[in-house]
Amino acid sequence: MNFLQVPPKLEHPFLNDKLLKSYLLRIIPDKYHPNVEHDLIRFGERIITELEPLAQDAENCHPVHIPFDAWGKRVDHIKVSQAWTRLHEIAAEEGIVATGYERKLDEYSRVYQFAKLYLYHPSSAIYSCPLAMTDGAARVIELFGTDEMKKRAYRFLTSRDPKVFWTSGQWMTEKSGGSDVSGSETTAKIEGDHYRLYGEKWFTSATTSQMAMTLARIEGDEKLSLFYLELRDEQGDLQNIQINRLKDKMGTKALPTAEITLNGTPATLVGERGKGVKLISNLFNITRLYNACCAVGYMQRGISLALDYSKKRVAFGKTILSHGLHAETLSEMQVRFEASFILTFHAALLLGKEETGKADSIESGTLRLLIPLAKLFTAKEGVAIASEVIESFGGAGYLEDTGLPQLLRNAQVLSIWEGTTNVLSLDALRAIKKDKAGEAFMEDIARRMVTIKHPELIKMKEEILSASEDLAKRLMTTSEEEELNTSARVLALSLSKIFAASLLIEQAQWGLVHEKDTRSFLVLKRFLKMGLLEKVEGHLEHRKETNIILGV
Repeated sequence: MNFLQVPPKLEHPFLNDKLLKSYLLRIIPDKYHPNVEHDLIRFGERIITELEPLAQDAENCHPVHIPFDAWGKRVDHIKVSQAWTRLHEIAAEEGIVATGYERKLDEYSRVYQFAKLYLYHPSSAIYSCPLAMTDGAARVIELFGTDEMKKRAYRFLTSRDPKVFWTSGQWMTEKSGGSDVSGSETTAKIEGDHYRLYGEKWFTSATTSQMAMTLARIEGDEKLSLFYLELRDEQGDLQNIQINRLKDKMGTKALPTAEITLNGTPATLVGERGKGVKLISNLFNITRLYNACCAVGYMQRGISLALDYSKKRVAFGKTILSHGLHAETLSEMQVRFEASFILTFHAALLLGKEETGKADSIESGTLRLLIPLAKLFTAKEGVAIASEVIESFGGAGYLEDTGLPQLLRNAQVLSIWEGTTNVLSLDALRAIKKDKAGEAFMEDIARRMVTIKHPELIKMKEEILSASEDLAKRLMTTSEEEELNTSARVLALSLSKIFAASLLIEQAQWGLVHEKDTRSFLVLKRFLKMGLLEKVEGHLEHRKETNIILGV
């Protein structure tokens, strides 16, 4: 047989991304935009020629744990590929973390940074994971770190020099569980002007980093405190840290994730004693947004490859894109991706405003709720779209040597890292009930809707407002806490969809007025057809039925 399938081609990731280009043109002020666009065009070319081959090399060369040297000394060395090391260097050179802290674009710096992260991630073999924790650590040190931490660690974490650029770990998970850090058994013992940590960490990603942030309970305290530690001493030896093993994971194969024991590791208290959980939330805000950005980056990459392939693959006498059903499947994925994108990048915009003191009270309140929503919504959509992408390639999508299966394997972790969907749904509910973030969230939507005046969008505007009012009424009239908790996931998804719709209609109006283009309008139209309100069922009778179904 002479039949050969033509593989998909990775097009220029920035120039081929209509949504990203249009969004940045709308959001980034004219005085900054030309330089941003020029940099992203240059970076896109580098992704194709340099990063993508490195990512595939790193995916195929997994880290190895070397516990002892040839003479029997315990060294606990983690050997990584040269490609992984080079991806670290490029992250520094491109300022994937530094851009957010140089703040050359003032409150728009985070949007610019996340545009680079969005392009970088799909060709990074998940090096974006250490970068997320690095960014989070930098923010915590910026806010609460000692002068010494700011002079040393902060400078290295935000450097563009690959020779001095540090990454940071985030060591929270113990055998007792992931998201419930209250069960942490790691203890901190005071020794002079510092502490020593004792305990086991069940999952530590980026174990090759120079430093880490971790939670521990100071002897005699009930509440956890936050600590900063450096992994190695001046001689390069681990500081009373034993690496027990590397985790054998479903995906993220290039990323070293270890199980470790701390046996008197020197550490420094960050911020106020006993306030660790509160302080670490500032880190989680960053890492959860990274998670969302990586999810939309994967969505875009998968859809882009699937679309290119559909123009080449011939079945039943014509390209598969010419088959209406296949085209509909791809367009639905694109619509869902665009909702996820707009949700994530608006959160990045609000984060930038918050950090530069430009956010008003409505925007600050909205950000508190939007971060967990953006993370949970994009993660679930990311997994679903990755699965559809694999299926769109048929049997070729299931073959490891095409590189496509790693999209699904790696995407799956995004709904687990930084809090599962249920954990984040409950966090969103707490933001509504305790922090009054729901009021700001709904006001933010209403305030945006006032700006929508294009005649083609009025009915859609009314639909969004109606859904928003219905959900707000639901939240206000349900007083039973257990019922709210049980329905937290569907409430969170509904909130995410309504907020995304309010952003999509804003983008649609921009497209119609400034670009004379109906594409964003049609995306909004399709998204609304998918429905904004999830069916909420959390009452007592429903719970009884659930238990019967489960046989409990």
